[in-house]
Amino acid sequence: MVNVLLQVWSLLTGIVLIMLGNGMHSTLIGLRGSIEGFSSAELAVITSGYFIGYLSGARLSPLMIKRVGHVRVFAALGSFTSAGLIAFPLITEPWAWTVLRIMLGFCMSGVYVVAESWLNEASTNESRGKVLSAYMIAQTLGIIGAQGLLMLGDASTSVLFIGASILVSISFAPILLSASPVPASELVRPMRLRDLYASSHLGTVGIFLLGGIYASQIGMAAVYGTQIGLSSSNIALFVATFFAGALALQYPIGWLSDHMDRRKLIFAVCCVGTVSSIYGWTTNGSYWPLLIAAFITGGATSPLYALFLAYTNDSLDTKDMAAASGGLVFTFGLGAIFGPLIAGWAMEGVGAFAFWLVMAMVFAIVAMYSVYCMTQRKRTLVEETESYLGVIPSSSYVAVEAAGTWSSEHAEEEREAEENNT
Repeated sequence: MVNVLLQVWSLLTGIVLIMLGNGMHSTLIGLRGSIEGFSSAELAVITSGYFIGYLSGARLSPLMIKRVGHVRVFAALGSFTSAGLIAFPLITEPWAWTVLRIMLGFCMSGVYVVAESWLNEASTNESRGKVLSAYMIAQTLGIIGAQGLLMLGDASTSVLFIGASILVSISFAPILLSASPVPASELVRPMRLRDLYASSHLGTVGIFLLGGIYASQIGMAAVYGTQIGLSSSNIALFVATFFAGALALQYPIGWLSDHMDRRKLIFAVCCVGTVSSIYGWTTNGSYWPLLIAAFITGGATSPLYALFLAYTNDSLDTKDMAAASGGLVFTFGLGAIFGPLIAGWAMEGVGAFAFWLVMAMVFAIVAMYSVYCMTQRKRTLVEETESYLGVIPSSSYVAVEAAGTWSSEHAEEEREAEENNT
């Protein structure tokens, strides 16, 4: 593992810096927006704007790369990202922030595609699993670290936005200085939603609903914290706890995924998410119980993303996994657009604690739907499933596709090894 990290350390360093800047801005939107008097509904629209841009970037960035190359696309999108972060405190209007969030979502999606392409090119078939795992850890640590940086400044000033812009700007140095241009990735047309649903009802519906839960967590948690009277530092720790839970529970849930019926595990994890969300609702703002609820809820959310990917791949031929990966990322993005809107409008009409109630309801719907799916289709034998790899929701289709290919190859190698031993 050490040798693998030495080969890609500069790329991973750049990714951590990108996530530090992007993670800071995501929470800052809720903090500064509340200070400026934006309503929950307005902040929900602003949050959703990021995912509208993200989906657009996922579709258009491969075409841009094919036309002008990885380096130019990466540099251009990075420049716009840095400029956009500085612009937030200059124009404190909901409509302007929505436009900026759409732009940032578009740019960050393209940045992820390019960075992940370089990372994938730098790894071999033997090291790809470890490289992807290191990439997912680097992304999560960057988001967690970003919340710590928020404690160093005042959200009512421009300092933190400038700091986020600086981090994103300097993140390009280690990446560009270590990565050589690679041929543009082949543009694989995402699988149609109808075909994706036919291949895996639970995977398609589940990942759509999960997109709403995840986007609500990263976009509306700071808004919720502000409305119940938490300090900025407490809000930052609250948001970080969601991702700390994801980091802590990713491996144990992944291990279970390779040793039991994945539909039963999806049901169990969704039940845990439902209970923890209800617990968050009942805390009445007590801080430490809130952190416990956030840790468990976040720990259920990100692993579910990888679970749905793995479960869907179990129903597909290897040749269809690339197209399915694009379809699943797109489906997740659609859910991420609608999730914050529903949570924001509910918080506007019912109160701040609707943040937890909406997540509990969505987790419960996925749990019930997984039970229904168990009655409609025979389970795939554990011996025939693909290997689990902890892909996180902030990854682009490039990492998801690479993870799917790796898991298929790894599972096939394990099956061949077992046959040889017998």
